[in-house]
Amino acid sequence: MTEMVAGEALLPARFPRAVLFDLDGTLLDSAPDFVATLNRMRHVRGLPSVPAEVVRPSVSRGSRAMLQAAFPEIDQAEREGWVPEFLSIYQDELGRHSQLFDGVAELLEALEAAGTVWGIVTNKPEYLAQLILPRLGWQGRCAVLLGGDTLPERKPHPMPLRIGCERMGVSVADCVYVGDDERDIIAARQAPMPSIAALWGYRMAEDDPVAWRADRMVEDVHALLTPANWPVAP
Repeated sequence: MTEMVAGEALLPARFPRAVLFDLDGTLLDSAPDFVATLNRMRHVRGLPSVPAEVVRPSVSRGSRAMLQAAFPEIDQAEREGWVPEFLSIYQDELGRHSQLFDGVAELLEALEAAGTVWGIVTNKPEYLAQLILPRLGWQGRCAVLLGGDTLPERKPHPMPLRIGCERMGVSVADCVYVGDDERDIIAARQAPMPSIAALWGYRMAEDDPVAWRADRMVEDVHALLTPANWPVAP
């Protein structure tokens, strides 16, 4: 179901010319990989496993937020020193437990059939994001992939979205960004390009997607199989 249409944007007769997606929490349900990573870290320290529901809401916030969720009793400065360990273990767990959100495979096929080019802009380190593509069969399909360390700026700065469009050979106005975190929507608004808040993704309890002011808020990936549910630039 599609909710909260912002503004009076015209409904498109077809899919957008280009789409950029966030990765974790938007295309890929990667939370199980992160839970496995954190529990390996906990077991080494003689601690019991942390439930998935404790970690899942913080996945889109990155490694530091997930470490805070899994080790709330540890001082922030000490946790900061654990980030390299986290990333090393995650690289080993990457792709072992994760899967595409229901409907994503069909959505990408529909976009490609319509001639829409698509890419990924994530805050995940680029080398980790690049490892995912061949495991999903996307290395020949994803037109551009930018990680959080690819450029001098990362989301919510609009630079990655603008560079993503540049590398795909499309204008910012012809592209839509889809993401599950407020930083995604801020980056899109500043680009500026139309945006979709993916409500099927990861959110903290205090998050208020309405306040993000996305052009669309979509609860189910399958809704995006209908071109009329996509926003377009005014």
